[in-house]
Amino acid sequence: MSERSRQIVEAALRLVEEGGAEALTMRALAGRLGIRAPSLYKHFPDKSAVEAEVIAIAMQDLARALEASQGGPGVLARAYRAYALAHPHLYRLMSTGPLPRGLLPAGLEDRTALPLVKAVDGDPLLARAVWAFAHGMVMLELDGRFPPGADLDGAWRAGLAAFAR
Repeated sequence: MSERSRQIVEAALRLVEEGGAEALTMRALAGRLGIRAPSLYKHFPDKSAVEAEVIAIAMQDLARALEASQGGPGVLARAYRAYALAHPHLYRLMSTGPLPRGLLPAGLEDRTALPLVKAVDGDPLLARAVWAFAHGMVMLELDGRFPPGADLDGAWRAGLAAFAR
């Protein structure tokens, strides 16, 4: 990736972090960089290519966070939740809607999933089920769907304990 392409992706990442995926438009991105929108197309064919680069960065960051969290599903769940709550807009961009697999670096999706697969002794079905639980809990929390004062830590513990049975 060229230096200018990197600058574009970094600006796109900041736009998403600040205002969500809807804040990332080619016009807003160009404005952030002080250029005209058509200039962006010299570096990226379309907005989805820029979004894929932002998703790749978010997935790499999440993978590093999970890799650093050595332990069972509970430890990984805390790291996963912490990442999502710290970066809600990036989390939503990378985890809702179809994943642009063809535009992501080879092996990135597997790398991001590997810590959880290892934590459940290599069972890919159980890993998917635990991930679905964690994703659902995070989305409900981000969307403010739990009642005020709900014991979310307790709900996480109960959910993970159910998988351990």
